[in-house]
Amino acid sequence: MDQSLQELFDGRVEQFVSKSKRQSGNYEKAEQKLESLAKRSAEIVKVKARGDIINQSVDGDFQTTLYQVHYQYLIRQKGTLYQEEEIEVRMCKFFKNDLIMDKEMNPYVKQPELEIMAEDEHVERNSYQYNRLKAVQYAERWWNSHNPAYKAFENNCTNYISQCLHAGGAPMRGYPGKGTGWWFRNNNWSYSWTVAHSLRLYLGNSKSGLRAREVSSPDQLLLGDVICYDFEGDGRYNHNTMVTGKDAYGMPLVNANTYNSRMRYWAYEDSSAYTPNIKYKFFTIVDG
Repeated sequence: MDQSLQELFDGRVEQFVSKSKRQSGNYEKAEQKLESLAKRSAEIVKVKARGDIINQSVDGDFQTTLYQVHYQYLIRQKGTLYQEEEIEVRMCKFFKNDLIMDKEMNPYVKQPELEIMAEDEHVERNSYQYNRLKAVQYAERWWNSHNPAYKAFENNCTNYISQCLHAGGAPMRGYPGKGTGWWFRNNNWSYSWTVAHSLRLYLGNSKSGLRAREVSSPDQLLLGDVICYDFEGDGRYNHNTMVTGKDAYGMPLVNANTYNSRMRYWAYEDSSAYTPNIKYKFFTIVDG
């Protein structure tokens, strides 16, 4: 990384563990994360970060850089330690080596309205036992890379969760109807496999194959269960995660794609997509 970007990067990393009084203008991401941790009586005791330039362009005195940062946080809570990781993509602009803009590239865009067919109550039930360990192992294996057996999407969060569920033994059904069931086959897929809101509807209504039961609070979830996020609170869900761990208070830690992360606290209060209107759906997977 060039010197200007490296200096920016190093200064921000320091803010995650600095004991000095916070000042206005500090890195907003660090502020949000530290506030979220404080609510949980947790703290970052060590942070590692690696930056890589994705793309760079120069136009006269202006330099624009798209870069990626891989954070690793060692978090302490009630005497226990665990490691959280995440990937952040940002764009910055310099004018004569002076920073004039730096922002996170928010990937949680609204997806198009898609027609979802009503559930057929007479569909034959496919018997299966959900293997939570295998689902979590898959989530850990592929949280920051792409399984070439599946197509990768720019907004990949639901595709990733669907793969995790299938790795746990959840059966596909509904092919070839894109608006029915939950499936991926021959480089084709149902809406529920790839679209966040569609998976949320499927989990809430499916009576055969992959099925789930909605619970009222996150502490009721088990490893391998799913959380759906409506960041704006407008009824359209735009993100999904899988529970891969629990913190010292028994609250979920989750893995996700799109902005790749692992063992992240479930509430996403440190996300740039978070709003005070956020709504969640908590689904525990049931055996068929």
